[in-house]
Amino acid sequence: MLTVAVTGGIGSGKSLVGDYLEALGAIVIDSDQLARAVIERGTPGFDEVLSRFGDKILHDGGINRAALGEIVFSDPQARKDLEAIIHPRVRAETEAVIRAASETSVVVNQIPLLVETNGAHRFDFVITVEAPEELRIARLKERGMKEYDARRRMASQATSDERRKVADLVLDNSGTKEELLHHVERVWQEVLLPRAMGKS
Repeated sequence: MLTVAVTGGIGSGKSLVGDYLEALGAIVIDSDQLARAVIERGTPGFDEVLSRFGDKILHDGGINRAALGEIVFSDPQARKDLEAIIHPRVRAETEAVIRAASETSVVVNQIPLLVETNGAHRFDFVITVEAPEELRIARLKERGMKEYDARRRMASQATSDERRKVADLVLDNSGTKEELLHHVERVWQEVLLPRAMGKS
């Protein structure tokens, strides 16, 4: 088995890389999706978040993620408190998926905050997806995010240089989706599959 982290700043295209790898046969874990699931209404995580941040983050009985985001992206301590609630639960869910995988599986974890959580050592192989800042902002604006919000979120994340330092491989996503798919297919065939099979 090969455990792989796919990281990258917001708007870099790491989710697209994860989609391509899943189509090629990888088991893909989306840490963002897990982070949402572990604090859904009815979970212990929901109760902890509500206890820490209060009713002001609620909307229609669930957590208003935009309101919660406003708090944690402007208050470093609040962000640490939220991460202390979410990250252990996400890791536990991830470990359960890995335990259930076959010996020759490639298990990919899409994890945006790999550097920030000092998590690179938990994986056999680390890929970072990188693209120029202005291109990332343009992509985020196409998805409906305000430019100031995109820049603020980017500023709260690790830098490209910091991600590159922990990465075994850098995927350039400054081109088209077709070019990215070609890069991912080559990495799958030439790097990830052989390692999973124990050939390198």
